[in-house]
Order: sequence, then structure tokens, then C-alpha cells
Amino acid sequence: MTQCTKFLSREPVRAALSGAVAMAVAMGIGRFFYTPVLPGMMAGLGLDAAEAGVIAAANFAGYLLGALLAAQGWAAGRERRLAIGALAATVLLLFAMALASDVIVLSTIRFLAGLASAFAMIFTSGIVLSIGLNHGDPRVQRAHFSGVGFGIAVSALLVYLLSLVPPTAISPWRIDWLAGGLLGAAGLALVVLLLPRPAAQSGIGREPPIRWTRPLVALTASYGLFGIGYVVTATFIVAIAREGAHDPLLECLTWLVTGATAAISLFAWRPVERRLGIAATYVAALLLEVVGVAATVVLPFPASALIGGALLGFTFMIVTAYGLQLGRRLASDSPRQALALMTAAFGVGQIVGPLGAGVLAAHTGSYVLPSLVAAGILLIAAVTAAAGGTLSIKSP
Repeated sequence: MTQCTKFLSREPVRAALSGAVAMAVAMGIGRFFYTPVLPGMMAGLGLDAAEAGVIAAANFAGYLLGALLAAQGWAAGRERRLAIGALAATVLLLFAMALASDVIVLSTIRFLAGLASAFAMIFTSGIVLSIGLNHGDPRVQRAHFSGVGFGIAVSALLVYLLSLVPPTAISPWRIDWLAGGLLGAAGLALVVLLLPRPAAQSGIGREPPIRWTRPLVALTASYGLFGIGYVVTATFIVAIAREGAHDPLLECLTWLVTGATAAISLFAWRPVERRLGIAATYVAALLLEVVGVAATVVLPFPASALIGGALLGFTFMIVTAYGLQLGRRLASDSPRQALALMTAAFGVGQIVGPLGAGVLAAHTGSYVLPSLVAAGILLIAAVTAAAGGTLSIKSP
């Protein structure tokens, strides 16, 4: 057995790699590929910001439904099959986006993609994070969630490279979705090979009903508000970059820097976490994200897009990962329910965010007001968490 084979045979390594790839496919590509392709879709199909917001909101509605369904106990023992099945559905739905033109059809496809991505995220995370905890290795969690940023960065490069290809009879944005499907299929194959089977939990039945304490309520509310605030920039930042300068390279760099900073964020924030604790780091990341979202429309162009994208990427995975970790700690007897219900709150926020932002952008003719409102909501999310007792949670 070679050294590489021995290394890959270790369960924490397999969990970390498969988790990162699964998150890259389910979230970085399955959910966020819409962002870099959106400007081309808007131009090719004649969509306005409100219609683009409806399609985005449909994806988040599917994500909400998936989170609510995953909160139930029916999935026990089936997590690996469900995770892989959800990733396979994600790949098929990426291909389906290349075939549609109608807003209703596009919204339906994105709704189903949201449902699939929620299943993939929750069931894969349940397997991977449990293995990390069992082995006492926090690097598993950090690698797992960094996959989202890796998927975003790779998708940015993919869309840019495809923009250099000479025009064909097929619309460029349709080619983007087809290429995204092929990329997702390659990732799916790796996950099938590497994802470990969850440890048997003999004698353990359904989780008890979740117990809602004041800090858990505040954290869940904060997490839902975060869903509203971050998603405006996450959905429209490449469209904002296109408004400032019709330059595919700048659009690529904006989304690439968002993904790259997201990929390294869980490692870069580790010293802050050691010093402040997880709860205070969660709040600090929300406050820095306020600055990033506002920067996308306040700073001069192109610094606005690049700095805004960098700060968005550097914070949103920290808020996501640490928020879920805090939720699991506050509901230690019902960790899967906590994960799913917080994801549901997040999903509600993500439905409201692009719908409201799309309407405001369509009426005002720019993304300035929606972005400033989103920054204000993120500030409220930080205050809600701090005032609700979240900062009293001690790190282990």
C-alpha cells in the first residue's frame, strides 16, 4: 500500500476530503453557481432584477423545505444514501438549467435544486462532523465547510474561461450550466468513492424534542437575519460588478476572491476563535460582514466589488459554520434538529432577501438601497445574538 493510499484510508482524512467535495458540489456549485451565470442569463433572457430575485428565492424556498424535512427522524440510518442521492439530483438539475428559458420553469428547477442542496448539506455534514468529533479533530469541520468556497472559486474560473471561447449557436449561459453539471458530476464520483459510512448508533432512537432556551432562540433569530443580509450580496455581487464595468475578468475576480477567501476563512479565523471563543467570533464575523456588504455599493468601483467580495467570502462561512456549531452545543440532546431548524430559519431569510432586494433594485434602478438595507439587517443579527445571551456560551 502506497503512502498516499494509507493517507486516504484514514477515516478523518476521507471524511474531510469527501465533505469538502460534497459541499463544493452541493453549495459552491449547486447553489452559488447561479451568481456568476446570472448576468449572462439576465442579458440572454431579458430578465430584470425582480425576476432574477424570484428565481433565486425559489432556490431558497426549496432549501427551506429540505431543511424542515431533514429535521425529522425518518432519515436515521439512511444518511449516506440520501446525501449521495441529493448530490446526484443536484448534478441533474444543473444540466436542466441549460434547457429552460421560462421564469416559472427556471424557478421550479432552482426550487428542486435548493431541496437537494439542503439534503446534501445536512446529511453529509451529519456524517462528516460526527467523524471529526469522534476523532477529536477540528480540522475535519474546517476542511468540510471550506469546500463551499472552493466550489465558488472553481465556478468563477470556469465561467471566465468559457467566456473566452468563440461564440457558438448555443447561448453562453447555457454552456455555463452544462459545464457546471459536468464539474458537479466529477465531484459526485469522488464523494461516492471517499465518503465514509456513518458510525452505527445502536440503541439510539429519535432525538428528543428540542428545548428552546433564550440563547438558542436568539441565535436562531440571528441566523435567520443573517440569511437575509448575506444573500443579497451573494446573489447579486457579480451583477453589481457587471453594472460597473462590462468586463468578464472583473466579474471572475469578484467571485473568485469571494470563493478563495471563503475557502481559507475557517483556517484564518482560528486564532481569533482561540482568543475570543466561538460565540464572540460569530458576532465579530457578522459585524465585519456588515462592512463588506456596505462596501459593495459605498466604495468606488472596482474596489467596491473586490473588497466587498473578499469580506463576504471571509465572513459568511464563519457565521454559517460557527452558528451551526453553537446551535448543536445549545441543543446537545437534539443536534440534528438544531442543525435542520437553524438551517430552516436561514432558509426563510434567504427567501425574503433576494425577493426584497430584487424589487428594490428594479424600482430604484440600482443595488445601492438593497445592499445598505442588507447591511443594516446584518447589524441587527449581531445585536440579536449578543443581547440574547449567545456571548455567554463558553468554548470547550
